[in-house]
Amino acid sequence: MTIQQLLKTAPVTTLLLISFIGLFLLQVLTGVDANNPSTEDLLKWGANALPFTMTDDPWRLLSSAFLHIGLMHLLFNGFAMYFFGQVAEPMFGSAKFLALFLLAAIGGNLLNNHVTWQGILDGTGQPGISAGASGGIMGIGAALLIAALFKISVNGLVLNLKSLIFIMGINLVYGFAVPGIDNAGHIGGAVTGLVIALAFAIAYRQRAKATQIRPPFDASLHIHPTYQQYTGYNNYHNNSHNSHHYADSNKAKNPAILWQLLPWLVMLVMSVGFAYWWQDLHQQLLQVLAAIE
Repeated sequence: MTIQQLLKTAPVTTLLLISFIGLFLLQVLTGVDANNPSTEDLLKWGANALPFTMTDDPWRLLSSAFLHIGLMHLLFNGFAMYFFGQVAEPMFGSAKFLALFLLAAIGGNLLNNHVTWQGILDGTGQPGISAGASGGIMGIGAALLIAALFKISVNGLVLNLKSLIFIMGINLVYGFAVPGIDNAGHIGGAVTGLVIALAFAIAYRQRAKATQIRPPFDASLHIHPTYQQYTGYNNYHNNSHNSHHYADSNKAKNPAILWQLLPWLVMLVMSVGFAYWWQDLHQQLLQVLAAIE
């Protein structure tokens, strides 16, 4: 697929890829090492780090999703976004796809900070630094798993569930096998994507049911023609048939609109939940810092 085709079918995916590459080029042009950036440089460019993210810089929950730790990290996530995005964006719609990516990235970073904080409290961990779009991408991959499970199609094509499970499984196993991978970020992003995609899938099924209007039983076929002629039943039945069909159409539209709003409502609830989660960790951190002082 060419850049022009990708921009036409998946504009948000294209813009996300451009933002990943553009931010990386800006880093390199300002002197950041392309293969092994320093911790100071990563923090300067918006990486996720518990002491910063959970105190005065909550914006790092998002900024870190566009920042990558070296060229190979960028290439890996860039290819994953390209392959997942060109399928997921036409399926879910550009606006929902963008919201899915951003919320999955935030969910992954919040789980990363939560696990890190619990490790510090238990004396088994220490603050680290994380960056990359992988949490958001895992959310998109998990959403595609749900789409395949519910047999949601794009242009008549249904996703292969086994292939998606295999790809997601490799990513998770690789994360646990290789040290330094943000497994909590991957899992948090995937779980966020699963929950949001379930709302998509349920809404898709219910809208499909609501818009399938069955024509009412045609009673005139079982009325004797003479009876129709002298009673005027046929004319009355036609008018009645049309009015009932119009009423049924209006009834079908209302549930369809309500189901269409379901994914947005779920994402709104998740956003509120994420804000509460950050606030809770923020208060815990401040209390510990105050006790130390």
